[in-house]
Amino acid sequence: MRRALAAILFCLPLAAAAQAVDEKRDFGVPPSTELRLAGHASPTPLTIPGAQVIATAELRARLEEPLETRPLLFDVLGEDAHLTVPGAIWLPGAGRGSSFEDEVQARLAKLLDFATRGDRRRPLVFFCSGPECWLSYNAALRAVRLGYGEVRWYRGGLEAWRAASAPLAQPRVRWKEGR
Repeated sequence: MRRALAAILFCLPLAAAAQAVDEKRDFGVPPSTELRLAGHASPTPLTIPGAQVIATAELRARLEEPLETRPLLFDVLGEDAHLTVPGAIWLPGAGRGSSFEDEVQARLAKLLDFATRGDRRRPLVFFCSGPECWLSYNAALRAVRLGYGEVRWYRGGLEAWRAASAPLAQPRVRWKEGR
């Protein structure tokens, strides 16, 4: 009886955490084709022009695909070192900047060309902390503007990934800001 009670008490916080991140929560924010220049830690739209939204379950399934078709993952969260989705390239600063003609765009263009080996049909997934983070939205818009056709925005981000009890790891590579 005590073991059963202990198991229930242990699982309650996990169930609550899994429900705490609603990847499809509608904040009533309209989608935009323009970069969000301020207020990055605020509610995001449900959709993104020129790209598709990917949810946790679909992302997990896509990460089981062969390497050739598996999407490239880009964590654009700007905070200090953190654990992320396994295999992600950490691009702090890629969701910031001032326009589609700025230095961030130029640097991102070079990095994406290198990472995709010039294949603009390679699936790309951009994410940050969660549904209240515009950094990945901006980075995904940047990739669309660069002509990438298989851009995905993981709106749920690290919050949804953690809530799903999915594995975390150190970033595969880190992009140095401002270089």
